[in-house]
Amino acid sequence: MTADPTTHPVFLITGGTNGIGKAAARAIAAQGGQVVIVGRDRQKTEATVAELRQAAGAPHIDYLLADLSSLAEVRQLAEAFAARYPRLDVLVNNAGALFTRRRQTVDGLEMTFALNHLSYFLLTNLLLDRLKASAPARIVNVSSGAEAGARVDWEDLQMTRTYNGFGAYALSKRCNLYFTYELARRLQGTGVVVNALHPGAVATGFWANPFGRMSRLLMPLTRLIMRSPEKGAETVVYLATSPAVAGVTGTYFVDKRVRNSSRASRDVAAAQRLWQISAHLTGWAAVG
Repeated sequence: MTADPTTHPVFLITGGTNGIGKAAARAIAAQGGQVVIVGRDRQKTEATVAELRQAAGAPHIDYLLADLSSLAEVRQLAEAFAARYPRLDVLVNNAGALFTRRRQTVDGLEMTFALNHLSYFLLTNLLLDRLKASAPARIVNVSSGAEAGARVDWEDLQMTRTYNGFGAYALSKRCNLYFTYELARRLQGTGVVVNALHPGAVATGFWANPFGRMSRLLMPLTRLIMRSPEKGAETVVYLATSPAVAGVTGTYFVDKRVRNSSRASRDVAAAQRLWQISAHLTGWAAVG
């Protein structure tokens, strides 16, 4: 069931079928928002929507399908959303993964970089006009404290020479911050704010991808030492809904508190350089 978007704020959440994204969708829907989650598999996404509607006690949960590692599908997602919803109050860029072996997308891009960073960049830019028209509006980018260990090789951002799964993940999370800070500068005066966060180490299916069977065997232990998805989603929900941060932009949060990300992540020239590279790789027209 789709709510009337003229009376309910609309939230678009990528990676909404698992972990933090799913927990955030449940919490936001319970507050009365119209939540649209993005999933890749139709059967799983439909089952998640049915579960969330029942758990949140809210019927206003919808879905769209897209493989966010594909630039074409990101564009199709933006078009499908714009065709269905006349407004967008909050965009939550949450989808992401870690791959121990180097993989390429259908576009020939390194998978971690494409999914964890370029999907944020392209989807956000494609929906910016809708966000600006809905202002005050918010963009929430899920990053990670892992960014502090990133090594940025500007000549080989896609790690064609030497690939390391954790290195690629850390790099993508650094890129999330470069993107957040540069976008905040570009959006000054528009009524659209953008912030990033570190959700903490969360016990979700995310950790099953890198290590396969071993991760599944160790999951009972990781659940004891890691946060629940609900705990990990708290800062996402805070940045997406709290009046306390309505005017805050270009800021990094941990546990709903302002924190400094690494010094390197706040390099303005680096952020601008990544913006140009990302625009080129995605074919985004608004290069500037």
